[in-house]
Amino acid sequence: MNQPQRQLSSPLYRLSALAGVTLLLAACGGGGGGGGGGIGVGFPPPVGDTGRGSVVTDPPEQTAKLTADQFRTNLQASDQGKALLQVAGTPKCGVEVRYLEYRTVGGKGEATNATAAIMLPSGADVACNGARPVVLYAHGTTAARNYNLAKWTDSTQPAAGEGLTIAAMFAAQGYIVVAPNYAGYDKSTLPYHPYLNGDQQGKDMVDALTAARKTFSGIDAADAGSLLITGYSQGGYVAMAAHREMQATGKAVTASAPLSAPSAIGLLADYTFLGWPALGSTLFVPLLSASWQQQFGDVYGNTADIYEAQYATGIDTLLPSLTPLTTLYANGKLPQLALFPAGATPGPVSPELSIFYGANHLIRQTYLTQAAGDVLANPCPGNALPATAGSLSTTSPLDCRPAVGFRRAARANDLRNWLPARPVLMCGGANDPTVNFLSTRATAGYFRARGMPAAALTVIDLEDTATTDAYSTARAGFAQAKSTLAQNTPGSDADKRQAVTLAYHGTLAPPFCLASARGFFQGVLAAGG
Repeated sequence: MNQPQRQLSSPLYRLSALAGVTLLLAACGGGGGGGGGGIGVGFPPPVGDTGRGSVVTDPPEQTAKLTADQFRTNLQASDQGKALLQVAGTPKCGVEVRYLEYRTVGGKGEATNATAAIMLPSGADVACNGARPVVLYAHGTTAARNYNLAKWTDSTQPAAGEGLTIAAMFAAQGYIVVAPNYAGYDKSTLPYHPYLNGDQQGKDMVDALTAARKTFSGIDAADAGSLLITGYSQGGYVAMAAHREMQATGKAVTASAPLSAPSAIGLLADYTFLGWPALGSTLFVPLLSASWQQQFGDVYGNTADIYEAQYATGIDTLLPSLTPLTTLYANGKLPQLALFPAGATPGPVSPELSIFYGANHLIRQTYLTQAAGDVLANPCPGNALPATAGSLSTTSPLDCRPAVGFRRAARANDLRNWLPARPVLMCGGANDPTVNFLSTRATAGYFRARGMPAAALTVIDLEDTATTDAYSTARAGFAQAKSTLAQNTPGSDADKRQAVTLAYHGTLAPPFCLASARGFFQGVLAAGG
């Protein structure tokens, strides 16, 4: 699932931790109220409102409040913050953080609860007052069950890095941010997380926005009616699913920016079985199989069908976890890198990917044989390996009938099955080792093949230094960030390349994609969108 990368050798726990946890991120028409819908936008929820999108506790608890000067000082206190200042800009606004609990559904449609952060701009600057645009933000993959974006000001919390990024990029620049933690995290009573379940995750996001808007009048938030849906990595997928859900249910969206999104999840799953695993696959695959088993019930008959005996027992309830990911590795609950056995058939498509094949591997050879055989016997036209421009832009990428449950679930949750009616920006890097950029290319190719106007779809490859456009500054900044990291890494050239590979998806790319998303949204608003 990733572009070929240099050999990675040390320390291995950093490799999978970076892969598994996104630390940072990260043509107009229609109009209307910016989405969310529901009863009483700007008014207290009615008595007895206990359905989807209802508020559990109103008003949401205040968890932090910083002036613009205090937030700037906060950013200047860390290397991450200093880097963010350069990309996001000096804070114009103070940031108030509220903690929302709302009602939504799980992966089988069951009623459950979830929580979210609401970040409000404040201060004297004109950008911080009056009716403000809303950013609905989806976070990246995390193994931490206690992930809570309303606690980002506590540097010991797992959401601190990503929360700081979205606060600097959006709230401190005058945007109201609604950032769900998702069902299955934080105070949610759902005993699993519906990971890359497109239907549920889209509904979860809409429910969070609906609930948040019901509280706005009580927390001095004025909604301008314009809405950007964005997120990075898993959050990019979730943002696209939320846009699809809002469009399908007639709720207004101004624009969306799914960043480094595994939107073509059917393609990524097939590539994994054919010898192109992603950095972080030993985390992603258990999250996916547990989620999709809850959704469909036929991904496996028993976890031992897929997983080696040393991991099979309990792997369906292992994630997300209150136990740190590094401890799960150390205790043998998951391997750090070895997805498939050494000498597996099929093997890695390039020698650099051999790090994902080895002892104490996660997935059984018998299952790999079954899944890879199914890819060849029942191919999906948009998932051909090697990829060509024609295969990526096929108008029927999901015209297939997989026999293996995991592939059927991936096909069902692939987002190449709709056409956005509002502007979309997609961003990532061609050398991303965690979310193969072919996912972005394939999804964009599908949209174009279905007739999406060129002016309505913007695709940014951060590695594309030959293109000169409104996003050239972001590409140049990304190139400089990679160069600076390499220069500051001691050791050999291989060590420097390894450092860049480790940081590529989780640290280097997100700020530049998020800055591009913000500029894109500003452009849509300026054009009257």
